[in-house]
Amino acid sequence: MNDNEERPVTIITGRVWKKKGGKPEGVHVMLVAPDDDSAVRRALESLAAEGYAEAELDQIGDMDGIPDDEPHLSAYQGALEGEVSIVTFDVAI
Repeated sequence: MNDNEERPVTIITGRVWKKKGGKPEGVHVMLVAPDDDSAVRRALESLAAEGYAEAELDQIGDMDGIPDDEPHLSAYQGALEGEVSIVTFDVAI
């Protein structure tokens, strides 16, 4: 990839907890980063800044295209604008 090419939006999936031992939430973190290590570091820093005490990240990859539905569409757009976008959702325990 050349320096002048746009980098793809990276998505990281996993679970987060507001407090240790609490109820887990599913999480999708979208951002643009130069490499996977930087993406994971920025994701964890952003989750901590949002008040999450724990995070368990499962997968990382590049988005294949623009999401069709909200809230992922807005998160994708935020990532393109340089934000670390966090989408949380309920998960079965």
